[in-house]
Amino acid sequence: MSSIGIKSELTQLINGQNVHLQLSVPRLVEKVLNRNEGILTASGAVRAETGKYTGRSPKDKFIVEEPSVKDKIEWGSVNQPISSDVFEKLYTKVIKYLQSRDEIFVFKGFAGADEKYRLPIQVVNEYAWHNLFAHQLFIRPSAEELAKHQTEFTVVSAPGFKANPEVDGTKSETFIIVSFERKIVLIGGTEYAGEMKKSIFSVMNYVLPEADILSMHCSANVGIEGDVALFFGLSGTGKTTLSADPNRRLIGDDEHGWSPNGVFNVEGGCYAKTAGLSVEKEPQIYNAITFGSVLENVIVDPDSREPLYDDTTLTENTRAAYPIQAIDNIVEPSIAGHPSVIVFLTADAFGVLPPISKLTKEQAMYHFLSGYTSKLAGTERGVTSPEATFSTCFGAPFLPLPAARYAEMLGKKIDEHGVQVFLVNTGWTGGEYGVGSRMNLSYTRAMVQAALNGELENVETVQDKVFGLSIPLHVPGVPDEVLQPNKTWSDEKAYYAKAKELAGKFDQNFSKFSHVDKLIKQLGGPIAK
Repeated sequence: MSSIGIKSELTQLINGQNVHLQLSVPRLVEKVLNRNEGILTASGAVRAETGKYTGRSPKDKFIVEEPSVKDKIEWGSVNQPISSDVFEKLYTKVIKYLQSRDEIFVFKGFAGADEKYRLPIQVVNEYAWHNLFAHQLFIRPSAEELAKHQTEFTVVSAPGFKANPEVDGTKSETFIIVSFERKIVLIGGTEYAGEMKKSIFSVMNYVLPEADILSMHCSANVGIEGDVALFFGLSGTGKTTLSADPNRRLIGDDEHGWSPNGVFNVEGGCYAKTAGLSVEKEPQIYNAITFGSVLENVIVDPDSREPLYDDTTLTENTRAAYPIQAIDNIVEPSIAGHPSVIVFLTADAFGVLPPISKLTKEQAMYHFLSGYTSKLAGTERGVTSPEATFSTCFGAPFLPLPAARYAEMLGKKIDEHGVQVFLVNTGWTGGEYGVGSRMNLSYTRAMVQAALNGELENVETVQDKVFGLSIPLHVPGVPDEVLQPNKTWSDEKAYYAKAKELAGKFDQNFSKFSHVDKLIKQLGGPIAK
């Protein structure tokens, strides 16, 4: 089937009698409740459950192997190829399935806050609550923008359609397939709404670098003087906590592009974890969950309808989706200048990385490619002791292009704009997990604040003997003895043994980057094994 045929089928679907286009939040909430897709909570948020899939399905994600992208994609376990024939047959089935529904819902909007680089998208949903999710997570158009909207990429989501792997060429009933030539994301067999958000991010991770714009999985904020900071970090490293600063305005909490003009948010909303959420710990997130927000898999008191955020019976991965405007202290539109500081966050359960260190460009590229943090005992079945985990560019599941492409772009921008890069360990000190203690949050905040304020630019440093990192000897508000990890352990010999063990894991992980400039490993990696 040609792209014209694909578009014709899509046009027929969207112009069908069963289509609701661009419904307002109140009307979508009414639909969710009338269709029994969810319930209303005490705050006015809608709560929906996602069934057996409470997270992403990475093994069911594919990219159509098409001539224009075949030689560009980093094919492998993350970017699995699927044929055009398989895609087209499945696509036709899904379109027919949606045409048979009583109602479907369409949202038109954008990915990318910078008008010069934004991607006009539309999202076609079987469920009203999924369309509400899309409305809150992507950038909502004004009436004038909607009148001129020309869709470039479409997400078609049909959770109720289950694939037959033997017939449809998938691995399970679930599928998330991106066709870059047809400009379609096809999702089926899963009710987890995050697949829509991350699929568009994956698309942007292809589209933006092709336009010489670095796409990034990070949060970003801006200070009173207009100074921009980026925060990269995997789950549990403190990215959301540390980027939420009352003295700095939020640009975005998860996905950004870095263009010749500066940084812009890819999204129009936030998708925050809610396990253990409280007004004391995370007041911005807690207070943002109001009418029209979407709560995923959160247990709710049957009488009061108050969300029970400490109850993770359904999943640890409970979530809230809300528009970024629900946060008080934001930049609007979500655009700012070039970063002056980048912070890489890691929660090192081995207790050997410095609480803060300054990185050279090569070290920044090395740690960006590594994307290190730790899995803790008990977080996953079979994990009985801390495990090193690496996620390339802090976003491996969403990168269609070779990792070196993103790292080289980062290195170039660090040079161009004189960016200071810091590695901050929010994990353990004084020993590994189970022996030492978690880094004091007030110390971490003080270290990050000093980095953002430029107080560490000329501070005296000492080189770490294993990782080669430059450790500041003094940071305002932090005891000097905390800064050098070898001095926080009671047994310095045990510290160096554990540090070399982790250095070996870094080396082993980095060996997969055979196509990366060798200088990055030589100048950026550990100096002792």
